[in-house]
Amino acid sequence: MSTPALTFVLVLEDEPFIAMDLQFALEDVGITAVTAKSSEEAFAALENNTIDGGILDVNLGKGMTCEPVALELHRRGVPFILNTGDLDRSGELLRRFDAPVVAKPTPAEMVVDRLLAFAAGRYPR
Repeated sequence: MSTPALTFVLVLEDEPFIAMDLQFALEDVGITAVTAKSSEEAFAALENNTIDGGILDVNLGKGMTCEPVALELHRRGVPFILNTGDLDRSGELLRRFDAPVVAKPTPAEMVVDRLLAFAAGRYPR
């Protein structure tokens, strides 16, 4: 297996079991997962790590979304995918970014495969 193009991936996910599944799937392909359950934690992770990819849960509960983090990753040119279980409520946000959308539930391994393909330019936006 070749070395992944990504080294440190931010996983912004408010559901602990989903975050853990994504973390394990990333580690299985040699990528370090930096997890956060809120935008505040995600920004702290961005300050303390060299993040080169992201998997962002769109809805973070309590009316919060991943939008501020997505804007920052986009500004930095970091590839990310949006992961959501609510495509209808997330529609406006999803249209703002040139990033793939993965509908929940999708197996963590498949989410990671899509992120890797997108980062390598092999996945349609």
